[in-house]
Amino acid sequence: MNHKMVVKTTGMLLLAEAGLLLLPLAVSLIYRESCFYALLITIGVAVVLGGGAMLAGRNADRTIYSREGFAITGLSWLLLSAVGALPFFISREIPSYVDAFFETVSGFTTTGASILRDVEAMSRGLLFWRSFTHWVGGMGVLVFLMAMTKNISERSIHIMRAEMPGPIVDKITPRTKDTAKIFYAIYLSLTFAEVALLLCGGMPLYEALVHTFGTAGTGGFGVFRDSIASYSPYLQWVIGCFMLVFGVNFNVYYLLLMRRFRSVLKSGELWTYLGIAAGSTAVVAFNIRHLYPAASEGIRTAFFQVSSIMTTTGFATADFDTWPTLSKTTLLMLMFIGACAGSTGGGIKVSRVVIYVKGIRREIQKLLRPRAVNRLRLEGKTVDESVVRGQNAYLAVYVLSFVLFFFLLSFDRFDIETNLSAAAACFNNIGPGFAAVGPACCYADYSVFSKLVLSAAMLMGRLEIFPILLILIPGTWRRRGR
Repeated sequence: MNHKMVVKTTGMLLLAEAGLLLLPLAVSLIYRESCFYALLITIGVAVVLGGGAMLAGRNADRTIYSREGFAITGLSWLLLSAVGALPFFISREIPSYVDAFFETVSGFTTTGASILRDVEAMSRGLLFWRSFTHWVGGMGVLVFLMAMTKNISERSIHIMRAEMPGPIVDKITPRTKDTAKIFYAIYLSLTFAEVALLLCGGMPLYEALVHTFGTAGTGGFGVFRDSIASYSPYLQWVIGCFMLVFGVNFNVYYLLLMRRFRSVLKSGELWTYLGIAAGSTAVVAFNIRHLYPAASEGIRTAFFQVSSIMTTTGFATADFDTWPTLSKTTLLMLMFIGACAGSTGGGIKVSRVVIYVKGIRREIQKLLRPRAVNRLRLEGKTVDESVVRGQNAYLAVYVLSFVLFFFLLSFDRFDIETNLSAAAACFNNIGPGFAAVGPACCYADYSVFSKLVLSAAMLMGRLEIFPILLILIPGTWRRRGR
């Protein structure tokens, strides 16, 4: 284990967080809010801790293997959330540090689960920071660091693979740093495009930025208790469409920029993703047609919620907890499927679902034709057997982890529907669930223990389990061996 490089990289991340906190600080000063001092103190803490870590890791070997990649990713997200929670706690706008930590983890992991009963009572500076954590965590804080700094080795692809969601993460350019820059250039471009379209619809700049952060990171934090319901149909369509856009694998946008249209048209993951979204929208729209007098309103509401849940964003224009069972079941299934690999969305990922379905079909064909050679293909390429085994192992760990979280929540006083949907919503980074954690409710009534369990679920869901598990294993930190 290259301990010095792990310490140095986490120090760089804390210094980067201090820089990012300048934006909400500026917002609080513009609106003349007293929370600015809490942000200033947090910036100071981040600078001291980050600077100390940089000194401790000076002259570090820049070599990063998979072990260091997982360790850096797991530790960085924990430290980022722990320090990022301080403004809420110091300002006393969230009096409990555990609640503040839960809210911040929910932000960085782009989950959108909240303990706030009255979000509109919070200061604008802290609401900005709350939603900005979505944008920072959406593409990945360490991917951002790789794009901005020169002090990361080319072996940092191990960090990218540990942080970016999906079964297969490869460089789209020979250098990892250039890949990170391209991803963030696309991310910024789509962000600016959404802000511009929201401004065209009459949304104020502050609200446009906050809701774009929530959309881009597929997080779902907003500034109103009714989420997006009070906005015009135009604004709902814009946000609904952009949620779907940010749930697409960013490699697709790179291929479009390179004019490799044929490769995009052959993308099985993309068409499966869009097909599931379209089919689910049709089912939900038909099922809730009696709730909306105008067909266009029903279709818009169905599309928005399907897009929100499938991309694990969590925005809402209706209380879908009151919808018929068929619609709620459809949304529950979408919670687990999630968005595409290489996007800002959560869930199991569409590419994995495709691999699992093709794997089942291949096993059935083997039973019928034992001697036939039947290779599993994805995106026009043969999937290596080691990748298939890895995805099967991931599914097993995913199911066991979900069952464990659900079991641990059962110590609280809530019913099965609430605990089941809370575990699913947090582990898949969605936010709102059903019953007591539905879109019209929050997670405030859960115990401290349950909030810590759900915080762990959010982190493990965002980082796809293994980075958090590995930092808990003593063997990860041994000096010898890789």
